[in-house]
Amino acid sequence: MTPAFGLIIVGDEILSGKRADKHLAKVIELLAARGLALSYADYVGDDRPRITAALQRAFASSDIVFSCGGIGATPDDHTRQCAAAALQRPLVLHPEAKRLITERMQDVAREQGEAFDPDRADNLHRLNMGVFPEGARIIPNPYNKIPGFSCDGPGGGMVHFVPGFPVMAWPMVDWALQHYCAPWFNQQPQMERSVVLYGAMEAALTQLMERIEAGHPGIKVFSLPSVDHPVHGRHVELGVKGAAALVPAAWQALQEGLHQTGASMGPEMVRKW
Repeated sequence: MTPAFGLIIVGDEILSGKRADKHLAKVIELLAARGLALSYADYVGDDRPRITAALQRAFASSDIVFSCGGIGATPDDHTRQCAAAALQRPLVLHPEAKRLITERMQDVAREQGEAFDPDRADNLHRLNMGVFPEGARIIPNPYNKIPGFSCDGPGGGMVHFVPGFPVMAWPMVDWALQHYCAPWFNQQPQMERSVVLYGAMEAALTQLMERIEAGHPGIKVFSLPSVDHPVHGRHVELGVKGAAALVPAAWQALQEGLHQTGASMGPEMVRKW
């Protein structure tokens, strides 16, 4: 059975508006390319109790969750510590992470024409980026070798932790999907069919929507009203979505119901993933 997929985005800079989140749209895209869909997203500031609570929920579930941000080693990075607290496990220096971080420090020293000193205070501090909850597995970082990590939860789910920088996070999410989620790729193709309705009121469509959902298990009916669309003006987009095999019958029933109401219908849209 395909698990639910979730996203946690960590950082005060997102909630304050200092930076705009780009992860939500990209994760939706990466999932859709594999026939999967995002079920929920949580935004959390740099607050340890809130991050820990969000991760406790994720680990207690059977979901696959991606957590973006806060895995560095500066005072405002809390995600690694919160993951350990949520799992009630100690933080330990992962040996492979230590090797990769050391390689990165050696590369930087070489680029700057300096001798690498592993015992220098700042280099020892950088190893904190490889301190993960006990039992974690690393996620390779193709940008600068500083890895992320994955942890299993007691609920049967898994959380994948990546940096907040898109240039690093996105290929790391892609890697985690390929290595941990391949059995669920394109298992149940999804489809969405909808139509633009002019002059319709959502309240008048409610009974039809309820009837379609009751008569077609596994199908969701949705309505998206708009009051100032640049092309269609005031309208409602009404549609059905679900497993591709179930959508045609529900769509036909929806169309028949709309014809009976005399609704003024505009363009139709189809989306598959």
